Amino acid sequence: MNVLVIGANGQIGHRLVRLLKQEGQHEVKAMVRKSEQEEELRAAGIETVLANLEDRVEALAEAMKGSEAIVFAAGSGGSTGADKTLLIDLDGAVKTMEAAERAGVKRYVMVSAMQAHNRDNWAEAIKPYYAAKHYADRMLESTGLDYTIVRPGGLKNEPGTGRISAAENLEPGSVSRDDVAAVIAALLEDRNTYRRAFDLTSGDTPIGEAFGA
Repeated sequence: MNVLVIGANGQIGHRLVRLLKQEGQHEVKAMVRKSEQEEELRAAGIETVLANLEDRVEALAEAMKGSEAIVFAAGSGGSTGADKTLLIDLDGAVKTMEAAERAGVKRYVMVSAMQAHNRDNWAEAIKPYYAAKHYADRMLESTGLDYTIVRPGGLKNEPGTGRISAAENLEPGSVSRDDVAAVIAALLEDRNTYRRAFDLTSGDTPIGEAFGA
């Protein structure tokens, strides 16, 4: 499967493109917005495409040509304001859905946030971020794409354990970014996860066994 990772310079996207390259089961292309980011990835043997989530839908569709799956792992980052959160995490995400449909790409994996679907559980300090994720996820669910929405808990940089909990609703928890990347790699072709959404934390279930039911 030809996989385009949007946000390949971010912490999860960075791990995912390298994992997919290492595993060799899929062809991976990294979408980034700066030429210096391209240079680093190409040095690691990873194909790149330069595009910006504030570009027009047509430009994003062009960047997706030849892809069979999209992973949206982009984000405006914690140092930006609510305006960039709106433009990247919401409108940017929705534009990639529209672009995927134009480009004929059916498979779409969204990296969201734990309990983004449940307003009662949004953290007060980052409510604009949760609102952006909430409505981007809802828009994705209204498309004809074969989507999976992964809602990780608190993200950690410690090494992954390869063991997780994944369910529609989980108690608050955390998860390694390594394990989030591994989950995405594992479910790309797993039809049990199509048109499904779930919270994700560290747990006791091996990633390879988590989506069999």
